[in-house]
Amino acid sequence: MGKKRIIPCLDIRDGKVVKGVNFQNVRDVADPLELAVYYSESGADEMAFYDITASIEGRTLFTDLLKEVVDRVPVPITAAGGLRTIDDCSRVIACGAGKVSLNSGAIENPQLIEDAAKKYGSRRVTVSMDVKRAEGGFMVFAKGGQENTGLSAVSWAKRCEGLGAGEFVVNSIDTDGVKGGFDIEMLSAVCEAVKVPVIASGGAGKMEDFAELFRKTGVDAGLAAGVFHFKEVNIKDLKIYLRSQGIEVWN
Repeated sequence: MGKKRIIPCLDIRDGKVVKGVNFQNVRDVADPLELAVYYSESGADEMAFYDITASIEGRTLFTDLLKEVVDRVPVPITAAGGLRTIDDCSRVIACGAGKVSLNSGAIENPQLIEDAAKKYGSRRVTVSMDVKRAEGGFMVFAKGGQENTGLSAVSWAKRCEGLGAGEFVVNSIDTDGVKGGFDIEMLSAVCEAVKVPVIASGGAGKMEDFAELFRKTGVDAGLAAGVFHFKEVNIKDLKIYLRSQGIEVWN
């Protein structure tokens, strides 16, 4: 078991960090710049910066706020939201983002994954999947979890890896915001299907949930939002706890 990463996720809507439950009832939480600085000082290994309505509204990710965050914090940023073309990805990279995260844009045009991997290298190309139990399996949903793509999460992950994806963020819609623990079964299925790193998202409610995640699946990182935003779990304390459980994490 290699060292594990802890990644807070900042979902942005109208310039504010927001949080919902099962992708519904989304409400404002905090100022993104203030929160990003707080997480950087708390020991976050990376941060995910998601413009959650860009794809639904058919626009590109706003970059002014992204650049402001990148300029203020030393922690690597993965940016997502409305990235449909190489030009979109280039704008984000030019702002200083360490990685681009492709979701709806990759579903609409899988070639985008290969093109981005060739231009920036696979290590800078993350594919994010919003997954929900449907049709007797784990299905990929798009447009903010509103649209069933008909794609199996496992099959889609394999295809994306073949196109050059260097990492996956796998978010469980079923457990998102519920704080009852990560979807171990679904995450295990994806981890077993690919060789590149997998980041688990959706369901963290307490420190023990992260320990269970790392013990029972092959994920490389745990990503969470609400449990960090509302200070129910402090990242420094979480890392101390995980070390006490024999789970290696980054400093």
